[in-house]
Amino acid sequence: MLSSYLIIFISLWLHLGHRTLYIGVHVPIGKKSHRRHRHHGHRHRKRSRELDPGLDDGRESPTYYTPSQRVQFLLGTEDDDEEHIPHDLFTELDEICLKDGEDTEWRETARWLKFEEDVEDGGERWSKPYVATLSLHSLFELRSCILTGIVLLDMRASSVEEVAGIETVGPLGDEVRRKVRESLLKQHHHQNQKKLANRIPIVRSFADKKQSEPQSTDKNDLHFMKKIPPGAEASNVLVGEAEFLDKPVVAFVRLSPAVMLNGLAEVPIVTRFLFILLGPLGKGPQYHEIGRSIATLMTDEVFHDVAYKAKDRNDLIAGIDEFLDQVTVLPPGEWDPSIRIEPPKNVPSQVSLDLSLINLGDDEVHEGHGGPELQRTGRFCGGLLLDIKRKAPHYLSDYTDALSLQCLASFLFLYCACMSPVITFGGLLGEATEGRIVRHHAYSLFAGQPLTILGSTGPVLVFEKILYKFCKEYGLSYLSLRTCIGLWTAFLCLLLVATDASSLVCYITRFTEEAFASLICIIFIYEALEKLIHLGKHYPINMNNNLDKLTRYSCSCVEPPDPSNATLRYWEQNNITASEIYWEALEVKDCIKRRGEFVGSACGPHGPYIPDVLFWSVVLFFSTVFMSAFLKEFKFTRYFPTKVRAVISDFAVFITIFTMVLVDYVLGVPSPKLKVPSVFKPTRDDRGWLISPLGGNPWWTTIITVIPALLCTILIFMDQQITAVIINRKEHKLKKGCGYHLDLFVVGIMLGVCSIMGLPWFVAATVLSISHVNSLKLESECSAPGEQPKFLGIREQRFTGLMIFLLMGCSVFMTSVLKYIPMPVLYGVFLYMGASSLRGIQFFDRLKLFGMPAKHQPDFIYLRYVPLRKVHLFTIIQLSCLVMLWVIKTSNYAIVFPMMVRKCLSPSFLPGS
Repeated sequence: MLSSYLIIFISLWLHLGHRTLYIGVHVPIGKKSHRRHRHHGHRHRKRSRELDPGLDDGRESPTYYTPSQRVQFLLGTEDDDEEHIPHDLFTELDEICLKDGEDTEWRETARWLKFEEDVEDGGERWSKPYVATLSLHSLFELRSCILTGIVLLDMRASSVEEVAGIETVGPLGDEVRRKVRESLLKQHHHQNQKKLANRIPIVRSFADKKQSEPQSTDKNDLHFMKKIPPGAEASNVLVGEAEFLDKPVVAFVRLSPAVMLNGLAEVPIVTRFLFILLGPLGKGPQYHEIGRSIATLMTDEVFHDVAYKAKDRNDLIAGIDEFLDQVTVLPPGEWDPSIRIEPPKNVPSQVSLDLSLINLGDDEVHEGHGGPELQRTGRFCGGLLLDIKRKAPHYLSDYTDALSLQCLASFLFLYCACMSPVITFGGLLGEATEGRIVRHHAYSLFAGQPLTILGSTGPVLVFEKILYKFCKEYGLSYLSLRTCIGLWTAFLCLLLVATDASSLVCYITRFTEEAFASLICIIFIYEALEKLIHLGKHYPINMNNNLDKLTRYSCSCVEPPDPSNATLRYWEQNNITASEIYWEALEVKDCIKRRGEFVGSACGPHGPYIPDVLFWSVVLFFSTVFMSAFLKEFKFTRYFPTKVRAVISDFAVFITIFTMVLVDYVLGVPSPKLKVPSVFKPTRDDRGWLISPLGGNPWWTTIITVIPALLCTILIFMDQQITAVIINRKEHKLKKGCGYHLDLFVVGIMLGVCSIMGLPWFVAATVLSISHVNSLKLESECSAPGEQPKFLGIREQRFTGLMIFLLMGCSVFMTSVLKYIPMPVLYGVFLYMGASSLRGIQFFDRLKLFGMPAKHQPDFIYLRYVPLRKVHLFTIIQLSCLVMLWVIKTSNYAIVFPMMVRKCLSPSFLPGS
């Protein structure tokens, strides 16, 4: 036996050359797997069989120098026989110990969908899924079993009896053959049946009755069946000891077609493979390890396909040798074999890594933004017409695809999230223009990319401030001049659409995207914190507290001893006689309204100190942030069933806001609340619903405004298209196509309408759009135990965006409810959105590397192939550009910062940059 192992080891070493032999966990090194590429066609790639002298009735594969070449040939062929098309496999390991005078049965001890799960007899439960670790000895013994045992490929059988009868044919005596057959036909006892048997007697008797019925399943089976992919087949591994045997009986069977063998598998699916190993007593642990080895091999991508397509025994041996060529050794003196390795979050596919394809941004190839939607047509409105043709077939599905609880959670979250930007930017816009614009948002039903959320952004606010300041200095009508600029901007946007100017988007690099997205996220975080700090001005802290003098604290309203000219003029206009007013009896609002003064030790700059409000606002603010983040990650915890965790995660922000509002209402602290107008009307009484482009301005302003309109067009174009590029990234796996030209067309039309009506200009809001996409991520519902759900794409539909703004329009009729929402809660949502949108921006991952020692740095793919100094240099350049953009944004030249974003060209000293 030792000599045979030595010969096998030497032959392996010879065909492996000078490669290192690894045993343990499979490592991808250059062999392409076809498991995920099912061949459903009937084309057959013909191979010349005249070159192979070893063909035996058309069943033998060509002879090759190495197992790798044999496996590559085998996986590269396309069979016209559907029976050889690989399917997902469920593997079950059953064991038995046969002794004279004992009535035993097959007992399930382990199972595999992707990772191993063992039956823990002590706890009468399944173990946590873990990565199977195998011994070198068991793999070599498995290879020897396949080499010397019975191998039946494409066997036709309809029952276990037929399988048992054929498998026992061999150099065995009739009596031994009969006992082997009886052993294979013994009843199989599964873990779920054990759970039923341990219940109360009535339930137990009912469970026994169910066990006697074929293919009976309980609730646990149904739950586990949901994790098995549709069309999956079973692979049964049967190992055990038999007292009547003096040498092992080994068989590997592939059934064709796959059949339902009643009672053999834990779940009611057809069986494709059987591996049988019965041997003498005393070697139970050894047989168990061989069974684990073949079960683990059946879950391996490469061997799995080899098993389906193998034509003879040699193909199976080549598959095992290929597995041995790819596994990793764990030294016994430095590792405890009893330790269970947790399944990794991302399992690499066994495809060779081409270093020339690695870029700094992703593990996958970043191919830019080129595509048919960004190709210049050379025709008038050619790109727009192609966008309409591309999106029209999906228009109905944009509504039917929204029939999901996830969409309800998304629009409730975005509705609450949009309230904060409306208050922040809408309030600032009202302050900057003295309330001359109606605060309004709209959403188009005809956008090319309905996942994009529109709204007023920081750059637009800066432009409005500069324009209003200019009109005020030169005595021009602000709304009329703004209408002219808006109409010119709308015309220029439509001109860009007609000339396919959106095709320039393909030149926007990942470097530019990250700089812009980082800046917008930082603006969100900065604005949220600024609004919280600003509450300190309205609710100041009394810094002169003295606990011994609390009974002397007072604040009363008195007549101003030396009223200013403005106060006297106000009294005269409103017929107020100061001497006739009983000032001490006035409430705070009345005192402020009549221009009185506050006197006393409990008085602040703007009135009496209001205790607890600022501190309570801070508590609400940060509680909202942390609770939203915690509930959003709740689906990754171990509590509650999967669906419950998913619902809690989807409704995380809505649950947080509801909780914070309820706590604030119960405590009764007078925190600042959301103020929503109760009627639809313009913000000022001196303006109507429509604005004249000329108004009181000279006629030539209608022409000269084309110059600022050029700047505004660049602002709108860059804001809209950079956000669209971020939303349409390939990693989002969008299936309904993009619509850059159609998006800009709709934005241009709405820009003209909003200008005439005096409404705010809107454009794609980056952080809101990213939050919208993140809330609609689709993950696989069917995943193996221990396997992370796979990202499938985004639920592309129009319902959520439409409902967000319809609900915002209906907020006028919900003032009785919305008035209870504390503003610090909305500011907290604002901060949460900005912080959560930073995820996935690689710039911040690289920024954290500056403070990490090399041994603690994450295993990013680019750190393997790019020197750390170059990574730091790249990050410093990107950080410098971001700082420059922030400086420009906060200066008087802020309207040019989108152009500066475009000028931030990606350096070329890093691969894939």
